[in-house]
Amino acid sequence: MWQQHKAFYLAIVSVLLAMVTIQSGASIAKQLFPLIGPAGTTALRVGFSAIMLWCVFRPWRALSTHRNWRAIVVYGLCLGGMNLLFYLAIARIPLGIGVALEFTGPLAVALFSSRRRLDLLWVALALGGILLLLPDMRSVDALDPVGVMLALAAGACWAGYILYGQRAGNLGSGGVTVALGMTVAAAFLVPIGIVSAGSALLNWQIIPLAIAVAALSSALPYSLEMIALKNLSAQNFSVLMSVEPAIAALAGFILLSELLSLTQWLAIFFVISASLGSTLSGRKSLTT
Repeated sequence: MWQQHKAFYLAIVSVLLAMVTIQSGASIAKQLFPLIGPAGTTALRVGFSAIMLWCVFRPWRALSTHRNWRAIVVYGLCLGGMNLLFYLAIARIPLGIGVALEFTGPLAVALFSSRRRLDLLWVALALGGILLLLPDMRSVDALDPVGVMLALAAGACWAGYILYGQRAGNLGSGGVTVALGMTVAAAFLVPIGIVSAGSALLNWQIIPLAIAVAALSSALPYSLEMIALKNLSAQNFSVLMSVEPAIAALAGFILLSELLSLTQWLAIFFVISASLGSTLSGRKSLTT
């Protein structure tokens, strides 16, 4: 029983650390957009991440073993699509709003995988918080509709990433699975980035930033999330991820001096309550 609890708490810590590193990497990535664009930034992020993961986990040792390659390929396609679409979205809309819209994917997973009435309460709280974070689309400061659609499409890829990440992760080492999935993503994203940014990708002034983005936004957090996916249900993982829009909003306040309204603080309270509720109810289910 202790081992179950230990794995459960390790999964929670892994998810929280993953979200912090992803938001840190996203703030650096936006600085590269004026130089190489979202597609070029995504290509460098995924390309360097694949190299890092291959060096650390040496997945070639597992290539000869039997595994469900379909799950890994779909997982990699979802991972790559999520990265590209999200960067295209936040080039048009604010980071915090982009994260909130993208989170419709995990919310859908949480809703459709729910088996208890109590789970629906946590989903409702998270959804209410995300809706409060969104601006009034009828105002003069309405969001770019293309950016909104791109963020929602990234959310759909995020849902596939969760579902197929679980299937692929159950086949063996989580690190090896992430390395193989990142390689699939790099196989189609790097050519797109080359076509989009061209020789600008070889500018040595941006390489250090690209490596930092790769480590913070892909290599480290996806490895941490794979640990979580192996020890949490899809529903608990999805609702726990509701903290991410709140982290994005808090990062804007701390790092960019962005003031938060009372409504936005209420939204943060909702999403954190949903995550804590999901976590505590998940812990209780382990003892029954």
